[in-house]
Amino acid sequence: MSKLGNLRIGIDTGGTFTDIVCVDGNTGAMRVTKVASTPSNPAVGLVRGVKEILAASGATIDDLAGLAHGTTVATNALLQGEIAGLGLIVTEGFRHILEIARQAVPEGYGNSYFWVKPERIVPLRHVREVGGRMNFLGKEIRPLDETSVRAAAQYFREQGIKTIGVCLIHSYANAAHERRVAEIVAEEYPGCTVSLSCEVLPEYREYERTVTTLVDAFVKPHMSRYLARIQDELGPGLREKPFLVMQSSGGVASPDQVMKKPITTALSGPAAGALGSAVISEMAGFANVVTLDAGGTSTDLCLIEAGVPHLTNGGSVGPFPVRIPMIDIETVGSGGGSIAWLTREGHLKVGPRSAGAEPGPMCYPNGGNEPTITDANLAMGRIPPALIGGGIALNVERARAGLAALAKKLPGNMTAEQLAEGIIEIANWNQANAIRQMTIQKGIDPREFALLSFGGSGPAQSPAVMDLIGMKACIVPPNPGNLAAFGLLAVDWRTDRIVTKVMHQDDVDVAAIARIYTDLEADAVATLQRDGIDRARIRLIRECDMRYAGQSMEVRISAPSGPVDEGLIARLIENFNAAHLKTFGYNYAGKQKVELVNFCVSGFGVIDRPSVPKLELAGKTAPQATKRKVYFKGAFIETPVYQRSTLGAGFTLTGPAIVEEFGSTTVVFPGQKLEVDPHGILIVRPAREIAR
Repeated sequence: MSKLGNLRIGIDTGGTFTDIVCVDGNTGAMRVTKVASTPSNPAVGLVRGVKEILAASGATIDDLAGLAHGTTVATNALLQGEIAGLGLIVTEGFRHILEIARQAVPEGYGNSYFWVKPERIVPLRHVREVGGRMNFLGKEIRPLDETSVRAAAQYFREQGIKTIGVCLIHSYANAAHERRVAEIVAEEYPGCTVSLSCEVLPEYREYERTVTTLVDAFVKPHMSRYLARIQDELGPGLREKPFLVMQSSGGVASPDQVMKKPITTALSGPAAGALGSAVISEMAGFANVVTLDAGGTSTDLCLIEAGVPHLTNGGSVGPFPVRIPMIDIETVGSGGGSIAWLTREGHLKVGPRSAGAEPGPMCYPNGGNEPTITDANLAMGRIPPALIGGGIALNVERARAGLAALAKKLPGNMTAEQLAEGIIEIANWNQANAIRQMTIQKGIDPREFALLSFGGSGPAQSPAVMDLIGMKACIVPPNPGNLAAFGLLAVDWRTDRIVTKVMHQDDVDVAAIARIYTDLEADAVATLQRDGIDRARIRLIRECDMRYAGQSMEVRISAPSGPVDEGLIARLIENFNAAHLKTFGYNYAGKQKVELVNFCVSGFGVIDRPSVPKLELAGKTAPQATKRKVYFKGAFIETPVYQRSTLGAGFTLTGPAIVEEFGSTTVVFPGQKLEVDPHGILIVRPAREIAR
């Protein structure tokens, strides 16, 4: 086994580019690069980027301490691939669980007469019932009918169904039947892939548990192939280094742990960006921020309060409701590659259609035939004529021609630049409205937040988005195009455990709760230690899902550490009433009894976080700037263009101005003020603050 060095590498694979960050654990020195993603086999782009950054750093494999990776494989498999070849085994009498689903109608349909339920993830003919029954306390009512299990396995083998989800009633309380089903299926149908709900989601609510288990089963072969390809591409030496995979919950885990529950990697790339943002916002002195990660295809938004990203356990991936801990991220179809197009009524739209990595915007070499946000920014002079440090030359004339052709289809005799400005304004409002929905609709005032912008295309527009909402500032971290990859190096190992045991406030079994937390904590510690985490670096966090008696949904709250006694129960109830008041604006403290529903433990293997070195103070002489004409408010203005690497700490300017760097461009709009903080973070203040 090769020795461990001091370099750590984070790899974030996106739809257009694969971002690589290398950090020296001794000095904090950072190096970044981007390589083109390879959609047919993402592992190729990943390994190419690792080798390039090692070579650029003058380092060898022996200098490498480990790799951390954020992947979209699970998400892409669910959103792009046809969901087929799945089988489901359920308890007798529950064959129609996917058809029944939930009665809730999505917003915008008015009532159920106008809404048609989406296609089930498994067709009814591939749902097999088996005999046997547990009750909600985990006591066996009827023994498992093993003959029916063997018949189900034989059916799936004959039908060529290679991936099976198993979800038996009340298996969260007693997993014995499900585990026996897995053993029988392995005997009757060797080689098929099986996911058990008792391992994927051991909590009540049959529909969500079933869908989450099926989604996990579906992505398991995709993730297995992908991780195997990475091992093959890494080759000798690199494959012997620790390799960690980002989870949606905001922690990393070993490939072995990921393969036990691969659905935990859905949205892992955006989660890494949110964690990196939390580090940067703390450095910049902003505890409350909205993160905006704009890439080539879409924009991901996340709310960070008091330095901590919001988490949810009731999210979804595309149309599939999955109950796993995940950082609460909203996505809008507005990225650099988003296409500007006309509806049949002649209205201008921007996104969610995207040119993606292939063919890409019109200005790209071999680009597409429809103008995009990137083409609009290029035509207005807001981004340079070459991206990625000159690695991708852009064709500004082709971009203008595409915009002009689209402008002719609109009334008003617009020029290409006027249309480009309109395209950017629509894109900005798409992002601004998404931010308003995730703040104002939750009772949060966005004016008390800063906007932290990253991703390749984010900083070119985010200062304008800041002004649309009236936010405090727009923060642009160093190497904004690579922040998600940086975030991969700033997160702890994580493993999550949950158990359902409903207890009414008047009938709480303190001893049972103590046993549950003890068992969950021991399991979490054992998992982390198997991955090589020293016990001194492991910390445990308890949580509990609670509700008022009679409610159907719970609120997750923090549970105190220490002995489980009556005092802990009283604090749980107090914390729940406070959380309910904050979430919904009211509570029933002292008026309505509560129920404890789920008991949760998260185990963390704490790592040494990378630091961002401080910059030298700006000199008395202003850094040199070139000039180019940039389109603002209907006219081209001669605008200074700075290279970010020349800006020292404390440097300030008043817009308009352009700040360019490898992988991204920041636009400071007229009247806005830019300042460079001690860590090289750009902070753009709105014009109204300067006037005030």
